Amino acid sequence: MSTTQERYPADLLYHPEHDWARLEGEEATLGITWYAQDTLGEVVFYEPPKVGTKVRQNEIYAEIESVKAVAEVFAPLSGEIIAVNEELKDAPELINADPYGRGWLVRIKVADPSERAALLDAGRYQALIEEG
Repeated sequence: MSTTQERYPADLLYHPEHDWARLEGEEATLGITWYAQDTLGEVVFYEPPKVGTKVRQNEIYAEIESVKAVAEVFAPLSGEIIAVNEELKDAPELINADPYGRGWLVRIKVADPSERAALLDAGRYQALIEEG
């Protein structure tokens, strides 16, 4: 990925802990940002939470293991997990290769759509990570 638009798509909302949400009606797809996967390095393991698990905004719902570290994954929005990316069990490297596409982590039924106001747009998220 070379362009800012590819690294931080404008159609997503971003959590300051480097997680993203793509809202689609009452559902949202969640994952980690390009910055997060780049910082982690090669992802070697991801254990998804179970379908039916309730997640709360700003709380940890999973961990991702890389060759460098273990990272906590924060929920950008509250809701109930309705799907997990089963493909990542055998191919966790998809998180590195395509963090906004095939590397998505979970889908949730959003509990409180007003929580989106606390998230960042692509420009504000990029400014946050550039501040370091």
